[in-house]
Amino acid sequence: MPLHLKPDREKSLLRRHPWVFSGAIQRTEGGANPGQTVDILSGSGKWMARGAISPGSQITARVWTFDQQDMIDDSFFFRRIEKSVSFRKKLYGGALPDACRLVYAESDGLPGLIADKYGDFLVCQFLSAGAEYWKESVVQILHTMIPCKGIFERSDADVRTKEGLRQQIGVLWGKEPPEQITVKIGSESYPVDVRKGHKTGFYLDQTVNREVVLGYSKEADVLNCFCYTGSFTAAALAGGAVSVTSVDTSEEALQLARQTISINGLDANRAVFMEDDVFRRLRRFRDEGRSFDLIILDPPKFAESMSQVEKAGRGYKDINLLAFKLLRPEGILITFSCSGLVTRELFGKIVADAALDAGKEARILQWLTQAPDHPVMLHFPEGMYLKGMVVKISD
Repeated sequence: MPLHLKPDREKSLLRRHPWVFSGAIQRTEGGANPGQTVDILSGSGKWMARGAISPGSQITARVWTFDQQDMIDDSFFFRRIEKSVSFRKKLYGGALPDACRLVYAESDGLPGLIADKYGDFLVCQFLSAGAEYWKESVVQILHTMIPCKGIFERSDADVRTKEGLRQQIGVLWGKEPPEQITVKIGSESYPVDVRKGHKTGFYLDQTVNREVVLGYSKEADVLNCFCYTGSFTAAALAGGAVSVTSVDTSEEALQLARQTISINGLDANRAVFMEDDVFRRLRRFRDEGRSFDLIILDPPKFAESMSQVEKAGRGYKDINLLAFKLLRPEGILITFSCSGLVTRELFGKIVADAALDAGKEARILQWLTQAPDHPVMLHFPEGMYLKGMVVKISD
């Protein structure tokens, strides 16, 4: 079924960007249903790409392939998934680790599909109409290709609503996962709740950055904000922190954080956990005159749409400003944004403005991003959603 673009609206496809927005479309022939394959034609009728249609979404088509010889069938998905898994095996020295991202959507040529490995279980998200349409084939391929006890679905992200899809959670194949799966990542072990935890259960994108935290933690009093299940807390303690104060709104997450400390044999006497709103707690620390050598800010996504970017910017500035005020002389701030719509340049400006308003001189020591099993295609910069900075107070 052909999808015709308006005249001169094929430029993004010529640059191999995999999204076609509704405003670029002149007409669609054949009445394709959500997820079905369409051929995307330029305004002059030239074949441009082949993708999945989502008639009710602003992103009306997502490209599967720019090669006209590719037919979108089971063998196509087998080849793409095999290539993705092979890349991870090479990345990790020949074998898949205990926990990693196996498939990263557009960056692996499979728009809307996320697949993560946690021990003997795989967890998938089908976030687009096209990924949902091919779900059965994907699940069959995954359990055939990767030895596992079960495949669990966590398609509960808000983006599915924009695709006209219901949120879905449950077993797709094999056994139900246990309440907790303990996985080894680097030198540390972590309890993961794949059924109710954030994303697919854990922040696999922060794997490399935990080593960064470890390196800056020696003899430091550390504040870990939005600590979730305590992976940065464990890294700081392993790095020799004198104390680590961890704040999160979820008591369930904090319980897992305490377990993280315990199963890694770290000193629980150096760890304090607080169930509280981070904004409120930072202000309370400021009013109490508390200070820290290292502060980690890893908040959840503040911007889900362009209309929320300005408000998100105010939120990022607020927490970073408060953090700067709580840092001791020569202190370190490790701060993140996982809002894809907040660019690295904008995030840098927000943090700089926060330092200025806090009356602090500071320098960027490092820029941080997501782990390499979350690669970013050059023609799809939207894949780089996680950005972070290591900032040192100069005074």
